[in-house]
Amino acid sequence: MDFEKMISYLNIQTEHKEKLPEFFEQEDVREFLLLKWKEYVNNLPLESENEVVDSDEPNLNNTDNDINMATIPNIPEDEETKARQTVNPYIDSKDNDLDRKLKAKHIQLQNGKVNQPYQCLFDITVFGIADIGDFELIGLDEIGLKFNPSTDLIEGIPTSAGDHRITLKCKRNEWSEGDPIFERTITLIINPDPRSLWNNIPTPTNIEYYKPDSDCKYIKVEKTKGIFGLGKKEQKDIVAASQRGRSHAHEGTPRDDDFSILHQQNEGWYIMTVADGAGSAKYSRQGSFIACQTVSDICNTQFAKYNKEVDELIKDFEKDSSDVKRKKLGDALYNIIGSAVFKAYKNIEKEAEEKENQIKDYATTLLVTVSKKFKFGWFVAAFWVGDGGIGIYNKDTQYLKIMGEPDGGEFAGQTRFLTMSEIMQPTEIYKRLRFEIVEDFTALVLMSDGITDPKFETDSNLNRIEKWNKLWEDITSTVDLTDDNVDSAQQLLQWLDFWSQGNHDDRTIAILY
Repeated sequence: MDFEKMISYLNIQTEHKEKLPEFFEQEDVREFLLLKWKEYVNNLPLESENEVVDSDEPNLNNTDNDINMATIPNIPEDEETKARQTVNPYIDSKDNDLDRKLKAKHIQLQNGKVNQPYQCLFDITVFGIADIGDFELIGLDEIGLKFNPSTDLIEGIPTSAGDHRITLKCKRNEWSEGDPIFERTITLIINPDPRSLWNNIPTPTNIEYYKPDSDCKYIKVEKTKGIFGLGKKEQKDIVAASQRGRSHAHEGTPRDDDFSILHQQNEGWYIMTVADGAGSAKYSRQGSFIACQTVSDICNTQFAKYNKEVDELIKDFEKDSSDVKRKKLGDALYNIIGSAVFKAYKNIEKEAEEKENQIKDYATTLLVTVSKKFKFGWFVAAFWVGDGGIGIYNKDTQYLKIMGEPDGGEFAGQTRFLTMSEIMQPTEIYKRLRFEIVEDFTALVLMSDGITDPKFETDSNLNRIEKWNKLWEDITSTVDLTDDNVDSAQQLLQWLDFWSQGNHDDRTIAILY
């Protein structure tokens, strides 16, 4: 092709002449020119019979070349031949153009996640292809999704993870039977449920200090009769649960948390403990167990033995909350709770020595509360070392009292432990004791950091009532914390399985409600 002549003929600027070959190489230009050429040829006049025939061409008038048409059988035309003969070149060109445009479009669907609601707007008009009429998406049903034409939304709950191939089938405007249907494959990525990526390997039962992967307990406290057997006083129940974290379950390592709950039927004292063994300490699961059981046992014994004396001190303090009265009550609590905490430390130390281990191998936090109902309200005392949280929460009055301070370290994940010798100094134990008298409460809650971290995010948020409101709403949406519900322990254990990205530690909670 002589592009130099064509440049002058078409009046094309010389600086654009290098673009001319590229222009004629385009498929749609070639198809257009071919179409015009066919139209031109079909409109040419027939050759005159008197025109001179080139001597090199065969003489069609030569009788020697006559063909007897009667001897040629009729060859039936197949469907493909008929289709070729009836093809409208212009329509065929438009179909190719639409197919090319559809396949060239960048179509991306937003990613989804298995078992989580999915919505994605799919408005085909935004592709800017005017010739598209009806269309459908094939392959959505197999993964739990549907396309809603009234809202242009792909929606549903994906059931299968992976890179799914969805087929977009389009018809041209004014489509009729036999016309082509255009297809385009679209990739829809559905990510797996993060929970499914975690293993749940049972803890081997033959390890030293084996502990079940989960535990829960409910204590039903009967109503007590009033004076002369008249009337009954409402009592609160206790429920607690502990669940091995996903990080431990994934590796088949044991639960480090522990708890203990009890109620003295005669004296009326409620005693609750929660402990979180340090993940870096290889026998912390035993440290948390010893701490909870030791404190619970000693408090049970001592409050039964000195119940009358402690009751009198509490009643005196309720009438007169002077520093003198506070000091007397504080000293009594130190002699009981403080002694129990120190004994827990000594029992852990003894265990380490007998096993020829270091006491830091049994490192654990410890949360303790003792409480009792009086005519004037509830008395609550607490001891707290480490992270986690203790709170008195009243949903109706929006009252909140945090019974201590979490021990945060210099870096995230650091805390202080019962097994540290400096924690066992008398002044240190004494300052960690807190007590309060409240008219009533919805719940007295002890939690390990496996719960406080995802639910409160920061230590300062423990003092925000809205965080406690949200926590209580979350718990009670799953756990029926009404009187005498024996199923509450299993319900609470199931609640502990909640998902929180990045928070996969052991979870333990005890609730007096």
